[in-house]
Amino acid sequence: MVKQEITIEDIIKELKNKHYRPIYYLMGEESYYIDKISDYIATAILTEEEKEFNQTILYGSETDIATIITTAKKYPMMSEHQVLIVKEAQNLKNIDELCYYLQKPLISTILVFCHKNGILDKRKKVTSLIEKCGIIYESKKIKDSQLPNFITNYLKKKNITIESKATEILSEFVGADLCRLTSELEKLIITLPQGQVHITSEQIEKNIGISKDFNNFELKNSLIEKNIFKANQIIKYFEENPKNNPLQMTLSLLFNFFSNLMLAYYAPQKNEQGIAKQLNLRNTWQSKEYIIAMQRYSGVKVMKIIADIRYSDAKSKGVGNSSQSNGEILKELIYKILH
Repeated sequence: MVKQEITIEDIIKELKNKHYRPIYYLMGEESYYIDKISDYIATAILTEEEKEFNQTILYGSETDIATIITTAKKYPMMSEHQVLIVKEAQNLKNIDELCYYLQKPLISTILVFCHKNGILDKRKKVTSLIEKCGIIYESKKIKDSQLPNFITNYLKKKNITIESKATEILSEFVGADLCRLTSELEKLIITLPQGQVHITSEQIEKNIGISKDFNNFELKNSLIEKNIFKANQIIKYFEENPKNNPLQMTLSLLFNFFSNLMLAYYAPQKNEQGIAKQLNLRNTWQSKEYIIAMQRYSGVKVMKIIADIRYSDAKSKGVGNSSQSNGEILKELIYKILH
């Protein structure tokens, strides 16, 4: 039987029910979820008065395992628990020395490790001991295709809705950096007029600076529709506003789209449900743009486009290119895609 991975919702639910583990090892590439769990533990378990004597924050680059163990073995003062949070745990040396404490951890101590941009070696004894008495949570990067759902769900919890076009624009502009994405969403929430609970693409343009008409989302649509005039308008705008429209972001979006389009050709069923299943899309409506693009681009053409995008990416990094600007590289690529 496959062991089901624990989710952030599982952990927060346990904490809200005052079911505390002696150790939480939070690790992985996505810092957003690591911060969310550790921030909840830091703010919700102890009262402000209890925190003064019973909450400690250490940093992996400034401490060692011996100090962590000594602190963890202290009993709380006028409180049921003490909270010890170790940030930057990826910088700790000799993590195996923690095994001594893990054999009999203090139940009154809630020990939290925040290990970003990496994970513990699952073969180590320390890993199995943590799993035995506490929780190991791996915070993974979410896929670009999951971003619209993340945005919608994040806002739903705050009783706010968002226009689908606005969701796509935000997803493609910010990408899978959840800390930055949630920061932009909070900015939008604050700037909503009183009584308004719906975010539009116009508000994104006004408050974040992403043009609702000239962005990667609209560029992709113009390519799907083979609208040469609109595509040229957008790349001209990009060339005039390079800071808000970096070439690498555009190339990444185009590469992901045309790579998925190539996969769509292999779907057993070429309808919305079949394409959604082939590409692991959560909503069948996301399949529509691939179905339209398949009518306008042959499989051979798509393979050529993917090669052209890779070539443009190499040129943008100086490979075989000594004079072309990013704007010229993009202009050349869009011409090749459309012709």
